[in-house]
Amino acid sequence: MTGPLNGIRIIEIANVVAGPSAAAQLADQGADVIKIEPPSGDIIRKSSKTGLPPTFISCNRGKRSLTLDLKQNAAHEIVWKLIEKADVLIQNLRPGAMERLGFSGEQVQKRNPRLIYLSISGFGETGPYSKKRVYDPLVQAVAGFADIQGEGIHPKMIRTIIADKTTAAYSAQAVTAALYHREKTGQGQQIKISMLDAMISLLWPEGMAPFTIIADNNVIPPPSHDKIFKTSDGYITAGAVSDSEWQGMCTALEHPEWLDDPRFATQQLRNTNRDIRYELMASAIETDTSDKWLDALDRHDVPCAPVLQRSQLFDNPQIINNEIISEFEQPGVGPIRQARPAARFSQTPTEKPRPAPGLGQHNNEILSELGFNEAEIDNLSKLKIIG
Repeated sequence: MTGPLNGIRIIEIANVVAGPSAAAQLADQGADVIKIEPPSGDIIRKSSKTGLPPTFISCNRGKRSLTLDLKQNAAHEIVWKLIEKADVLIQNLRPGAMERLGFSGEQVQKRNPRLIYLSISGFGETGPYSKKRVYDPLVQAVAGFADIQGEGIHPKMIRTIIADKTTAAYSAQAVTAALYHREKTGQGQQIKISMLDAMISLLWPEGMAPFTIIADNNVIPPPSHDKIFKTSDGYITAGAVSDSEWQGMCTALEHPEWLDDPRFATQQLRNTNRDIRYELMASAIETDTSDKWLDALDRHDVPCAPVLQRSQLFDNPQIINNEIISEFEQPGVGPIRQARPAARFSQTPTEKPRPAPGLGQHNNEILSELGFNEAEIDNLSKLKIIG
């Protein structure tokens, strides 16, 4: 493995998306991630007969899988052996579960004071919502995202698991920050992050702008961003915030008279009168093709882009140029596509994404590294301690 985290070992006791995705991002950067699964596997495996559904592959690529029945004490002994040699432990079990298993942050750090212990929860480890079962839409709802998506009319969810993925990104960043602190001090530490906290943090800069300055009256302005426009053969998005962009927009859309319209004289007025402005722009744009308008808008330096269907990503020239999507063989599935790690490192380049593991694929390999011989591994299998 290559990458800036080459040599870092991570133990993952997590399932579904937030915890596994955080660990996968660290695996992308070179860490050796050992995913501990129950003999039945991560719950998300069960959505496919192969045990390797697309979301599982994306959230677990580049890892090694070890199956352990954590209800048995002998399995705990194996976990402790792993912990003693690990740099990071990532867990997203429900609050209190790791304590009941005997692997609380305090217990783990007594055995390995240098270890970084990351706990991910849904709403937090304490409080009235802490014991709830949590999935992404619940967090979107409580964090205000459904409200902002609905524009004050009817709440709407973002149609992707943004809370899980945002939490994963914040978690991976927190782990690397803690590793840097350990590099300076030799000390491990515990990190706690909730999906709710991550989403409110993400929403804040502009989504909570009306509530930032406490002395304000919390008047919620209409959204300032322009919407999606239908053309004669598809859809585009375009927006004009500054005066120069608005001038370019009017020229590109062949309506210079809008520049003299007092309703649009300033950025504030354009925002106040956004509905009529949007109607005028939409009426103009629907008369011709996407390519015509994108070319005209680009020539006048107006922010614009085509609205792509997901199936069109693979043919987009910018996406092809960036080499963001790679194809490789996933054992048990066949050829697959994955997005490469977004960050590119000049001194510590990362590998292309690697396959996700089969359930218990690395049992023998990992146990051998811990000092178990073949007979001992066979006995663990017979006792159903490993899958």
